[in-house]
Amino acid sequence: MAKWLRSGLRRDICVVVASEGDPTAQECKAALESQYDGRIEPSQFYGALDTLTEKGHLTKRVDGIHDRYALTEAGEQALRDHYEWVREAL
Repeated sequence: MAKWLRSGLRRDICVVVASEGDPTAQECKAALESQYDGRIEPSQFYGALDTLTEKGHLTKRVDGIHDRYALTEAGEQALRDHYEWVREAL
């Protein structure tokens, strides 16, 4: 399993980005907080976004005053591999 997948937050960020279609960081954070039913520390959230971008699983583009995120092919493949692993386990 890829090292980035060891973090549930990073996995879940990728799931939200895949499902929301180029969300802003704030949209992504709000979706996760709604799913988790709790607040995510900004430093933890933005650190995870930075790591995913640095490792090539997300791309970031500026849209006005917001950054928007999209899943890369590598990010999508990692999510699919993880999904397959979970599916086989269940």
